Formats: sequence, structure tokens, C-alpha cells
Amino acid sequence: MADIDSRLEAQPDDGPENSGDMRLVMLIDDEPAQSRLISAIAAREGWRTIVASDPETAIAMLGTREGMQLSAILLDQWVPGDDACSLIAELKERRPALPILMLTTSASPLLAVEAMRAGASDYLVKPVSPDRLMEALRTVTTRETPRDELAPLTEKMSATLDFDAMIGTAPKFRTALAQAAKAARGHGHAVIEGESGTGKEMLMRAMHAASPRANESLRIINVGSVPPNSIESVLFGHEPNAFPGAFDRQIGALQHCDGGTLVLDEVDRLTPELQARLAEAFDSGIVRPVGATHGFRVDVRILCASNIGLGALVDAGHFDPALAAKIGATRIALPPLRERTGDIPALARHFLGRIGDQPGLKHLSVSESALALLSAYEWPGNVRQLQSVLFRAAVYCEGQTLNAESFPQLSEMLGEVASDPLSSIHEGVGVMLYTEDGNLRPLEEIEADVIRLAIGHYRGRMTEVARRLGIGRSTLYRKLSDLGIDNAA
Repeated sequence: MADIDSRLEAQPDDGPENSGDMRLVMLIDDEPAQSRLISAIAAREGWRTIVASDPETAIAMLGTREGMQLSAILLDQWVPGDDACSLIAELKERRPALPILMLTTSASPLLAVEAMRAGASDYLVKPVSPDRLMEALRTVTTRETPRDELAPLTEKMSATLDFDAMIGTAPKFRTALAQAAKAARGHGHAVIEGESGTGKEMLMRAMHAASPRANESLRIINVGSVPPNSIESVLFGHEPNAFPGAFDRQIGALQHCDGGTLVLDEVDRLTPELQARLAEAFDSGIVRPVGATHGFRVDVRILCASNIGLGALVDAGHFDPALAAKIGATRIALPPLRERTGDIPALARHFLGRIGDQPGLKHLSVSESALALLSAYEWPGNVRQLQSVLFRAAVYCEGQTLNAESFPQLSEMLGEVASDPLSSIHEGVGVMLYTEDGNLRPLEEIEADVIRLAIGHYRGRMTEVARRLGIGRSTLYRKLSDLGIDNAA
């Protein structure tokens, strides 16, 4: 329990406000209202903001006393793309070590690609939540982070919303997918547990898309990014004048998702009072907005995510047992990437395929030496970090293939990997032939594992799976039925 207590106690202390000194960020923006908003957000976590309204002022300010103390630059992309990239390049030429974050209204990665090639460390798509903004600033200014190459990007490519996009053959991972696929077909609540970056949100989206509620509302709320004094109103809604500043009626997420699905990310960060209120609402099926004398009967499916196991949180007294019982009838644990390193080659090829589809980028292959290097790293940021590293490498790749030299910081950290890269790549991949007592497993079980491995390796493309296994599609589907294999698992 001490480990859980220490992790919980450490959560509020991650920001710069606890470092003992106020960091300085330059915001290049010509909109006074947005400048005030960003300055206020940054100030809450101990940052002081100086504002430059145009590129010339920003360059001049670099040479001032304050400019020499800067920890980061935020650049709002209100100038044409080429001019923005030229400004980034000039700022990086004058201050090479100073991280630059691009704020943009464009969801297309084309501008992000050009900005990163010019020297930007990260990019954020507006409107930017306070949580995402501060996470990006922390990432690019944390001393322990090994420069840019291994830092997860704040923005990520939109996820494909089906189980076939969940790549991997590791037994724990396939077990989690099988549980999720089975749970998706019902109406019960579920909790997805796993470290940050393991794919919890993607899995919950896939569960909604595969559920009977797929055509109904889906709303995703990250509890950690909503101010504690606002989360009750966000979930339950409020009536006019329910509290200072409540000028209009607001429909809460629970009522909005009536008939659909509500996803609560970082559910463990709900206050004890709100945990108790949610448990009561699930008991009665009635949601009462803040300040209302009446309630609304709703039918909502709740999918929750937590970086910490709810069972351990309940045992430590940090989570309401009644709420845990309501939402946690089904608990699915996603393993960290370091526990399924054999999946890294398939994941890398999958991500590179999707990255190559983005504007401004090209389809790249990946060498065995690069795969060996990627497989040797522990990936504390899990799948999300792997995707970010591959995206950055693709942005800067001038050839057609990523090799070990495409990841200089990984090479520096890990040194020489095994002389036979294939031994590293295929470690942990394969089919168990023997039981724990040393006897051969039944042929039926081995055949089922081979089919599951093929489905994962070929990303659910059943025609390709059948072709590679040397059987027809009809035979493959018959085997799936006979062996009790869900093709989502």
C-alpha cells in the first residue's frame, strides 16, 4: 500500500510550482484575450508569461535579460505556414536549446511536420485544454527527459475505432482484448486499468463502436483535466444561478449520454464526495443537476480508465467501494509495452503505415537493426511514446528506410544491441508448445494460438491470414468457430 500512497501523494506535486523557482515562457501571439487566458493557465502551475505580439518583438526579446531566462516558447500559428516555420528556424538558430511549442487551429499534421522540421519540439491543436498545455510544457522542459526524440507528442493521430487496430499477440494483451470484445457486446459498465500510454482510451472507443450503443452518444471526459470545482457540474449539469457564475442551464454529460456511453479517464481522481454521489446515481438511475429540485432518469453505460488498479485503491481507502462495485464488474488490465516487447515490430510497421498516410510524410520501411533497437528499450510512455518516436523519426528521415541511425538518442542510451537482431526482435513471440509440467499442449490449443498470432500479425486482415496459413477463408472462419476464437481476440 505504501507504493500506492506515495504515487497518489506525488500526483499534485508534478508541476513546476513545486520546483522552488518560477519558470518563464514567451508567448508569441497577437490576440490579447488568448494571451491573458494562456498566461492565467500557466500562472496556476508556477509559470510567468511574457508576450510578444509579433515576430520582430519576439526576436528582440531573446536578447533581453528576461529573454535569457526563458525555459520555453509558445508560438501561436496566426501567420502563414511558411512564415511561421521561418520564425521557428530563426528562433532555434539564435537559441538552439530552447524548446518551441506550436499552437495551431489546423488538425492536419502537415503544418506540424513542417514546424518540427524547422525546429519545433511539439504542437497543440486549439482549443487547448489547460491539462494538455501544461503537460506539453512539462514534457519539453523536464530535465530528466532525454531531449526531444523520446518525448511523447501532445497531439496524436486519430485512432481507428475497432479491435482490428489493436496490434499485438502477447498473451496478456490478447486476453485483455478478448475480455473487452466480450464486454462490448453487453450493456454493463467496465474499468480499463493500465499505465499511461498503453491504449486505454483507444480500447474504450473500440468497445463503444462494437457495442449495441454504437449509434448513440459518446462523450470522453478526462477527470484530471477538469478543475475539481467544475467536475460535478460537467457530469451532472446545473441550473441557472446554482452557484456564482452559473448564468445558464447546462446539461451534464450523464444526461447528454442517455442511451449512449460516457468514458471517464483518470476516474481515480474524482473527489470522495463525487464518488459517493455517482454511486448513488447508479443505484437510483436518476441524475439530478446541481441546483435542481428534480432529477432525470437516464440509461448510461460508463467505461472508466485508471492508471492505478481500483482494487488496490479501494484497499488503501482512496476509492469508494460502492462506486468501484458499480463500475468495476468487468475489469480489464492492459499490460505495459515492456511486458510485450515481441509486439514492437508489428506495432512499428503498423504505425509507420499510418504515418505514411499523413500529408507531408511518406511510407517508410524499417530495418532489422532499428527493430532490434526499438525492442531493447523499456518504453516508460508505452505505445503512445513508441508512436511519437516513430513519427519524429519519419519527419526527419531523408531515405526510404528507418535504421538504427534514425534513433540517435536510443543508440546512445542503449549502446550496441545483440549482434543477431532477430533474436531480440522475436523474443517473446511465438506459441508455447509445452505445459508447465513439461508435457506437450493439446494440438487444438496450439492451433488456436497460431491463428490468434496470425490475426494479430496481419492486423485482422482475414484474407491475408487465410492465405499465409495456407487455408481458405471459409476454412479459417470454421476453425474460428470450432476453436471458440473471437476474431477480435
